[in-house]
Amino acid sequence: MRQRKIITALLSTAALIFIIGSCKHEIPGLSGNGNVTTVGNTTDPCDPDKIYFEQQVLPILVSNCAQSGCHDNASRKEGVVLTSYGSVINTGGVNPGDAGGSKLYKLIVTTNKDNRMPPSPSVALTQQQINLIYNWIQQGAQNLICQDFCDSNTYSYNGAIKTIVQNKCQGCHSGTSAGGGIDLSTYTGVKTTVTNGKLWGSINQLPGYSSMPKNGARLSVCEITQFKKWMDAGSPNN
Repeated sequence: MRQRKIITALLSTAALIFIIGSCKHEIPGLSGNGNVTTVGNTTDPCDPDKIYFEQQVLPILVSNCAQSGCHDNASRKEGVVLTSYGSVINTGGVNPGDAGGSKLYKLIVTTNKDNRMPPSPSVALTQQQINLIYNWIQQGAQNLICQDFCDSNTYSYNGAIKTIVQNKCQGCHSGTSAGGGIDLSTYTGVKTTVTNGKLWGSINQLPGYSSMPKNGARLSVCEITQFKKWMDAGSPNN
């Protein structure tokens, strides 16, 4: 009897060890390489083939569409609000998996200037921005978030700075109605704001400067580091 109890106890302990060893739970945001894609309560390594709404799509919509008088929370033009994932999905006419059948996509590619988004005289989205939105919708219009999307070791103008400016600043600062008379659609325009100190003051939201991005979230520490490294290198058109 005593021997049977010992054997039963050993078997129970082994089963418990097996169960514990089989249940491995990663804490969201803490992976071996620091690159994490948050989708609900799950985490996966960042995938370069996926479109991340928070980092890639939302800044384009906020900068170019969610402005006063258009699709911000206050104006809600035609009932459309493009300031968050929920509002984009609920009011933007997005049909996951079918970009061609999505109102949001149709309005950014139409050649009719009266219907195009953003409306004239604002500058139309670039082909790269259009492709991002198209691919996002085709991939199911998911709310994928990559916690470490930025690489501070990439800081050339064409490799990083230009894309940040296009996606987060040009919606206000381009075209004939460029905000504050500041046109950031060209390297020369960006370089001018570096020389006069306005770019650095704005992205760091320092006192006396207009905070940038105006309607969106503050640039990440990584993005600001990219700007600093580029400026320290002389702000070249590289």
